[in-house]
Amino acid sequence: MKKIINFICLKEPETRKILRKWWNSMGEDHGARARLRRAERADDVLLTEPFFQFLQKMPAWWSEPTNLPASALVVAALAHVKDNNEDKSFAAQLAMPKKGSEKPCMSELRFQQLQKSRDPDEFFRRLLRAIRMVENRVNIESLADNILHWMKEYRFGIDRRPQKRLAFLWANEYYTTISKTSNHA
Repeated sequence: MKKIINFICLKEPETRKILRKWWNSMGEDHGARARLRRAERADDVLLTEPFFQFLQKMPAWWSEPTNLPASALVVAALAHVKDNNEDKSFAAQLAMPKKGSEKPCMSELRFQQLQKSRDPDEFFRRLLRAIRMVENRVNIESLADNILHWMKEYRFGIDRRPQKRLAFLWANEYYTTISKTSNHA
């Protein structure tokens, strides 16, 4: 059964559809994907042709100067995703057991480190590690929404309501998934 994912930043279905379409097009353009994957920092994609093609397809919000770092981070991270796994949210995917193991793909310590990233570069490095841990099979919409949420909190501060904070949402999905998968083992 497919879990319904609550989107905080990617609320419009049309925007998610455009994002999926762009990501699918990256599968056909190996050169563009390779250029994006070579980025050591998310900001490195700002000067690439594939990034400008992305901006042309997305709603105007993505191109606003204050939103370019978030857009770049989304593009840079999604370039590393090989398969769009829509079954679970990104945080829940990190909690799923590794093949042949009962342990989650991402350990609790690494998960907490990801949550506590101090700046976009550190967040990007830890995101890429997380994507590799789930064998580059990620729910791209959930990942993009989470990146936008993280960047919003980084720029404007966290919400006063804990249940609206990304760390809480991630922890809820991560630990709920661990609880469910360990109960079925």
